[in-house]
Amino acid sequence: MTENLKHSLDSISSSHSPHRPSKISKTTDDLSDDEQQQQQQPESMSQRPGIQRYLLAIEYIGTRFSGSQQQSNCRTVVGVLEEAFQKFIGQPVSIFCSSRTDAGVHALSNVCHVDVERISKRKPGEVLEPHEPAVVKRAVNHFLQKNEGDVTVIDVRSVSANFHARYKAQERTYFYRLLSGAEPLSTFEKDRAWHVPEELNLRAMQEACKVLVGHHDFSSFRAAGCQAKSPIRTLDELNVSEVVSTPCFPSIMERKQNNLGEDPHAGMNKSETDPPPFNGGADLGFGLRKKHRCFVVTARARAFLYHQVRLLVGVLKAVGTGDLKVPDVERILNAKTVTAASPMAPACGLYLGHVKYDLP
Repeated sequence: MTENLKHSLDSISSSHSPHRPSKISKTTDDLSDDEQQQQQQPESMSQRPGIQRYLLAIEYIGTRFSGSQQQSNCRTVVGVLEEAFQKFIGQPVSIFCSSRTDAGVHALSNVCHVDVERISKRKPGEVLEPHEPAVVKRAVNHFLQKNEGDVTVIDVRSVSANFHARYKAQERTYFYRLLSGAEPLSTFEKDRAWHVPEELNLRAMQEACKVLVGHHDFSSFRAAGCQAKSPIRTLDELNVSEVVSTPCFPSIMERKQNNLGEDPHAGMNKSETDPPPFNGGADLGFGLRKKHRCFVVTARARAFLYHQVRLLVGVLKAVGTGDLKVPDVERILNAKTVTAASPMAPACGLYLGHVKYDLP
């Protein structure tokens, strides 16, 4: 531990703060615009010296947790974070996430907020100035890395006492990874993507996205148990793109070209520079793994219904394999019942990618 971190830990009291953010009623993951206006927001905490609300961006491996929200007798993202904060400041805290994620769902950047009261250990009862965000990030990560290291704080910002990570969110972006190819999934990709042995038709999937994007009744993409008042949502973006499969390391030819400073595309026409579909059938030589085609579905909206993204991906995958045609997608959307949709995509391929705010 660094001297700065030791000093910051020495100057914090273990006394309990009586000030806590008010509880939030149990609802669906994300609320629509109308529901956000109707939802009673938590009462603002009176601002006092030493009490600071921090906005945290965190990343985590979802397969290591029983979801993000606190649960009894289960390891959760919030539980691990609250434990790290208690070790840092010496008193319990309550952490509130912008978006709840299920067991197995990952986060490249989920956001939460926490209120911290800094009390002097040397002079009990003395309230000290709040920690700088950089100190919070460094200290909490120190304790997180000592506990499995499957959650990391990637950003911290001081915000006002009435800033709420969930209700102030303007937009959420999810990514879903699919790996297509007959080869068994790489050990490094286990629980990180949905393995689809069949070939996927990228163009057909992209056409299906055009049917689903926009303002619709998404009852067909709303899992049982969804507590949202309305199935109406606006899907601002839904698309599928093919990306380089990861982990990806340069081939011998690529390394030679880079070392010689040559342009690997010199003298080639566009069709020759386009990446091949995938090398699943190529003979690469002994000990070299055949790669899968990697597809990423991007879904962006202010709010989503329960399991909406995974149900959308399930239909897109069925279009990609040819089990469904593009007109079938419109039929499923208009059916307004989840029983019309294809089986839901597994949790392991879903990533919460970004939560957007209007920050000063």
